[in-house]
Amino acid sequence: MSYLLLSVLLLPVLSTPFIYLAGRKSAKSAAVLLSLIAASTLALVLTTVPTILYSPSNRYVEDYPWIPVLNSNFTLFVDGISLSLVILTMVLIIAASLYSINYMANKKNLPVYYTLLSLLFAGLIGVFISSNLLFFYFCWELMLVPAFFLVGGWGYQDSYKVSFKFFVFTHAGAVFVLLGIGAIYMLTGSIDIFTAANLLLTQNPDLVKWVLIALTAGFAVKMAIFPVHMWLPDAYAEAPAPMSALISGVLTSAGAYAIVRISMETVFPAVAATTFGANFLHGLALFGVVSAFFGSLVALSHTDIKRVIAYSSISHMGYILFGVSLFPIQTAMTGTVLHIVTHGLSKGLFFLTAGAIMSVLAIRNIKEMGGLAGKMPITGTASAVAALSLGGAPPFACFISEFFIFMGAFQLIPTDNFYIIPTALMLAATVLSLGYALRFISKVFLGPSTMPPTDETGKQKKFEVPRFMQLSMVMLLVLVIIVGVYPTFFLDLINTATSSFI
Repeated sequence: MSYLLLSVLLLPVLSTPFIYLAGRKSAKSAAVLLSLIAASTLALVLTTVPTILYSPSNRYVEDYPWIPVLNSNFTLFVDGISLSLVILTMVLIIAASLYSINYMANKKNLPVYYTLLSLLFAGLIGVFISSNLLFFYFCWELMLVPAFFLVGGWGYQDSYKVSFKFFVFTHAGAVFVLLGIGAIYMLTGSIDIFTAANLLLTQNPDLVKWVLIALTAGFAVKMAIFPVHMWLPDAYAEAPAPMSALISGVLTSAGAYAIVRISMETVFPAVAATTFGANFLHGLALFGVVSAFFGSLVALSHTDIKRVIAYSSISHMGYILFGVSLFPIQTAMTGTVLHIVTHGLSKGLFFLTAGAIMSVLAIRNIKEMGGLAGKMPITGTASAVAALSLGGAPPFACFISEFFIFMGAFQLIPTDNFYIIPTALMLAATVLSLGYALRFISKVFLGPSTMPPTDETGKQKKFEVPRFMQLSMVMLLVLVIIVGVYPTFFLDLINTATSSFI
């Protein structure tokens, strides 16, 4: 059966008009329908797990004739890496859709809002399941269109200005990606990532290195690696909370996935044995360290609740880039891919809790908050778990993925002592991460309350958010804890893919 084509790719696209029509009658109906579609798609794609775990190729593939003149088939696949990202995407789409029922209530044009979420869903899934670089690029650009209108149409202040900045930066990065894809076709005559990987091994490394640089630079913009991070704080801060959760949890993760899948797995093997290959990995490590420190230090000093979380994303993209630089150490690469997943879950949860706090208090400055732990117990618990996970505290999700990254670094140091200092610095960055996590919890939830206990009528004031917002936060909260305590499902999946790296 064509699970990927019919159920995973076409179902979100074909359901778009039905989501719009459902939204015309009831925004809640549109949200529930989108959630059900994502849940159904998730259930269907999970049927490929036995094939991934036990087949000789560790990959489920569907191949369709497409463009003969380009010697190109329309090939869809899932392996341990892409399936992990597909699962992350669908979970966050479900959480964002249900959260929006209450959070976006009384907002304008909600049928369009849920329709755009559905298109974003389709674009994201296409990025993760396509081995055809042309279709990958189509979906890469498709993600940008609904994201632009979602941030601009339902953001807070100067939303379209912020959205335009986001568009310019990410589209500029996409130009480098397109140049890299064109160069791969010029050198190999193929636009399939797995076929091209073998053909590039026979090419001149001096040419291939420019392909690697172009692709990595383009993907790094989507990751918001320092110094091409400038779009991220504004986009995260001004987007509505469900969209912030998706941008931080999946859109930036798409950049990280693309670096692992295309830059490293497809292109890098052709230059791995050269001096440039070693220098390239060392450069990634340095950019990772700088991003980790920059994001953590700014998050420690900022007072805007959403910008604190936004800058922590830059920090964690630094962790991922540092992990990528340890290629092809399997422990490190498994930890890197797992960190894409754990960061996505934790950051998505963190932004949903921030949206809950802002919807109740109508303020953004964490210095004006305090004492909310008793008034918003569910939100407070979810926020604390998300913050501690991002701070690298056990037993939450990000701890285990960071642990694998550092174990990989320790394995590499005996053969490449360059990594001694970057690894020590990244360990120091984890202290800063825990620092901004504890500062956030302290400022927002502990200490004396700054909010009046009663409303203007004298009734006890209600602080906890409505049930669908709670449901979304609890769902992600449970997953952050489960993945932290028992990551075996994702580790088994990811190991089947990383074991084949050179």
